[in-house]
This record gives sequence, C-alpha cells and structure tokens, in this order.
Amino acid sequence: MSDSEPIRLIPRAAASAQDSPPLQSSAAVSQVSFDRRELQDLLTLYGRMVAAGEWRDYAIDFLRDQAVFSVFRRTSEAPLYRIEKTPRLARRQGAYAVVAAGGLILKRGPDLARVLAVLEKKTLRLVTA
Repeated sequence: MSDSEPIRLIPRAAASAQDSPPLQSSAAVSQVSFDRRELQDLLTLYGRMVAAGEWRDYAIDFLRDQAVFSVFRRTSEAPLYRIEKTPRLARRQGAYAVVAAGGLILKRGPDLARVLAVLEKKTLRLVTA
C-alpha cells in the first residue's frame, strides 16, 4: 500500500458475515417424521396384524428426505413391508407408499388410510346364487 491510498475500515458485523460460511436453511437440516395421526393409523394397523399373528416387530426410521415404518414377520429378517412417507413426491405420486419386501410398490397415494388399505386382510365369503 502506498501512503496516498486511504485505509478502508469494515464494520465488525460485516467482517464476521464475510468470513463465516452461509448458514444452512432449517429445511435442509430437518428430518421427515410421521405426525400423531399418521402414527395412530400405522400402530392401529400394526396392532391388528399382530393380533392376527401376521407381524411381530416394527421399526421406524426418520431420515432427511423420508420417514419409513417397517414391519417384520420375525425380528431377524428383512422387513416384510415398508410404509414410506416422502413429502417431495406429494404433488406427483403422493407422499405415501407401501413397498413389499422385494421392492415392489403395492400402493402409492396422497392419503395414508387409503394406502394402508392394501395391507388390510380381507375375508373372502362364498356367495351362492
């Protein structure tokens, strides 16, 4: 610097803002979860299936972009079904999906109760005419 150049002063708040990295948005940091109503629907179905002897265990995973409710026939096996909530798909295919053990999507839609209906055990009756 020469003697003829003026010294430029930077306010302390502006200097710290320039030196620090930008803050992450709260949407990028937060994770997806099931709300109380969704959990009630999931656990009601789970309770009925446990009483019927179909399911024995469950797991809930809250990830950054989706929440997953997995059900197991036995604890040591891979999940029998996964109920997934992916909010970024809400406008396209629906936020909820039921995925079978092999990865086949059984049902997808915007309403959890309708998506869970695919797992309900239907009783067949013989109709005579």
